[in-house]
Amino acid sequence: MIAAAINGVLKPSLGDINMVSAPQIAKDRGIVVETTNRDQQGAYEGYIRLTLTTEKQTRAIAGTLFANGKPRIIQLKDINMEAELTPSMLYVTNEDKPGHIGRLGTLLGTLGINIANFNLGRAEVGGDAIALLAIDGTLTEEQLRQIAKLEGVKQAKALRF
Repeated sequence: MIAAAINGVLKPSLGDINMVSAPQIAKDRGIVVETTNRDQQGAYEGYIRLTLTTEKQTRAIAGTLFANGKPRIIQLKDINMEAELTPSMLYVTNEDKPGHIGRLGTLLGTLGINIANFNLGRAEVGGDAIALLAIDGTLTEEQLRQIAKLEGVKQAKALRF
């Protein structure tokens, strides 16, 4: 599982990497990989939390496998949520303000993007929020630019799994 996580983190920037080579490539590049094993975490029997620390920031994501064997994201940037991983997804960070969901949904409809699943989480009322959407098809750079221009949007990214 650790090799898969390292592979997933490094693959977007290195490309030619796999689960077998990932741990050695990380070591060769001076990337420190620490693992901690604990007893059961909360309501989840199998739980993994990946924390990345760079010179600029620290980011964390936590996930689990449900009984049906499907992976779920259960926390992003310390915001609790539950989202099934699908082949094509849209990740949006935004201000938690009324109307955002409607504006996002309307724009996606106008762009011809079908929403398969819509997952939300927020840090606190009026604070930062995350929308993680399973979508049909893939987003173009122009579509991402339009989403990023929506009122209150801080970041929009296309995800492929």
